[in-house]
Amino acid sequence: TNLQTNYNSLLTQIDQLAGDSSYNGVNLLNGNNLKVVFNENNTSSLTIAAVTFNSAGLGLSQISGAGFQSDTTITNTVDALNSALTSVRTQSETFGTNAATIQTRSDFTTNLINTLQTGSANLVLADQNQESANLLTLQTRQQLSISALSISNQAQQAVLKLFP
Repeated sequence: TNLQTNYNSLLTQIDQLAGDSSYNGVNLLNGNNLKVVFNENNTSSLTIAAVTFNSAGLGLSQISGAGFQSDTTITNTVDALNSALTSVRTQSETFGTNAATIQTRSDFTTNLINTLQTGSANLVLADQNQESANLLTLQTRQQLSISALSISNQAQQAVLKLFP
């Protein structure tokens, strides 16, 4: 009788655990599917199929009366528990595969963001000393060009003065 009470108590705990396993309003153990979108235009995504892993969803039911006094009930309960364990292990593998896919995509996106930020920083952040030297060089060329143009105009005027 004590084992039966503990078993029924554990089923209640399983129901509560499955009910409390939500994150951001999505509970994969209580029938809520999750769609993970990998890009901004929604063309690449992964839908994670939910399961119902409360005691009823696992095929486990409360034992009432003198249920554990019967060998048949105990055998059926053990078989149901083994089946539930197999279901949980199989679903754990599926969730693990989905988690690995999401982690891979997350790592790729993080690396892409880092590459783009580095590229934009290289475009915007300039070496001030180098850019100052470039500016000074351009200003010097401009002044030399103006001086050359002025000298050229003076030479033309001198030639024109020779012919009255």
